[in-house]
Amino acid sequence: MDFVHAPFWSNLATMTALTRRRDPDARQEAWRIFYGDVHVGTIGIRSGNPTGGDQWSWHCGFYPGSNPGDASDGTAPNFDVARAAFESAWSVFLSKRTEADFLEYRRHRASTAWKYAMWDAGCKLPTQTADGRARCFCGAEIGIADMDQHIYAAHMEANAA
Repeated sequence: MDFVHAPFWSNLATMTALTRRRDPDARQEAWRIFYGDVHVGTIGIRSGNPTGGDQWSWHCGFYPGSNPGDASDGTAPNFDVARAAFESAWSVFLSKRTEADFLEYRRHRASTAWKYAMWDAGCKLPTQTADGRARCFCGAEIGIADMDQHIYAAHMEANAA
């Protein structure tokens, strides 16, 4: 679903649109918000909340790729108000981001996925061997010094590099 409605977005024709996807793991209705391939926030029904308070919450921000304290969150009485508050917070958050921030997030995501894929394949990481060398699940020989470079070159999505 396209998430672009605020005037801030309509003036930036080349900007990536925010999209939302239902969170399949949430017990209550919850939406993950994406900016391209980066998960930048969530809007959802608050769990365990009394009926007299705000029923929706939102969170805007991602880490790594931002500074501690840059993210923001809040509550709202309904989805539309939560969405508007999120969009407002997003415009502030995005104004402080550079492409390097998004790249940092993508590289961290790729490194984490690679680490778990190594463990799932029964492989040790170079940091877990005495000589600092290991064989990647893809077959490449890697060491501590070139591990990150290998991950980014061989295992990071092409559109996210």
